[in-house]
Amino acid sequence: MSPVDGRTTVVVVPEQFWKERERRHATAVDGMTRDHLERRRRGESHPVVDFLFTYYRTSVATARRWHPGPGMLLENAHLTDRAEWRHYERDSHRGRTGLVVDPSSVLSRCGARIDRDRRIVEATAARSGYTGCFGLHEWAMVYGANDVDHRHGRVPLRLPHRTVDTVVRASRLQCTHFDAYRFFTDAAVPLNQASLTREGQVRDEQPGCLHAGMDLYAHVAAMEAGAPGELLLDTLSAAFDAREVDMRASPYDLSAWGLDPIPVDTAEGRSVFVAFQRRWIRRTQSLRARYVVAVDALQTHGSPGHHPAG
Repeated sequence: MSPVDGRTTVVVVPEQFWKERERRHATAVDGMTRDHLERRRRGESHPVVDFLFTYYRTSVATARRWHPGPGMLLENAHLTDRAEWRHYERDSHRGRTGLVVDPSSVLSRCGARIDRDRRIVEATAARSGYTGCFGLHEWAMVYGANDVDHRHGRVPLRLPHRTVDTVVRASRLQCTHFDAYRFFTDAAVPLNQASLTREGQVRDEQPGCLHAGMDLYAHVAAMEAGAPGELLLDTLSAAFDAREVDMRASPYDLSAWGLDPIPVDTAEGRSVFVAFQRRWIRRTQSLRARYVVAVDALQTHGSPGHHPAG
């Protein structure tokens, strides 16, 4: 909501309406994660999907929780389990009682992470997307290794190791994402066009990178109850799509999981990958803009001197 004379507007969301939004959100997350949860119950791993909940240290249960974002009073929510959730407080507005997100609580717990993430997202959004990396970071993670020494040890390579090495040597590694680069083999590190560091993320991130876009899901999840559920859902959906393309472009054989390769060792495969990247840039730049708006709303409502109007 927009501040007016130092006060922020509260919108009352009728119980029937917010419960329907909550239901639709949980149904959408269930549709994306049902197979993942069933595999987990059977003790089966998946080299593509598991990453989104292990590397990013999030859970399906948390993703299923719909939040309205700040400034929304959920009518009668104080009578539900939501009253026990972190970052909510009871409030009344124009005769309606319910729960609102407490921005000060969110910022007290998550503010430092949100500030850091915002700097990265805004810097990334200000750049043009680069499409010349061809997803070769996964190749660089096995370059020069032996036949059993690679990151996805239980997943076979679709090409001989010597072929993987030849592709890497014949290509110009142009990775811009530190959290991919840090898993390069020692032999691959000096082949990258730049030496990347954690401190340099604000300088190096660019919107053509699949992983930079997938990270938006983690950035939104780090806002906890301060993030609107629709933004969390859209970033999670985007992360699912990019992770599949990311691994299909890798040197791994994913046929056991029903996934065909995008052979970026060929001109045709590189063309397919670049076409996805161009769509990815448009998709994630929109998500970045929405993320900044969500952070602005959270910080506006949580800043000293701003009080609910009513």
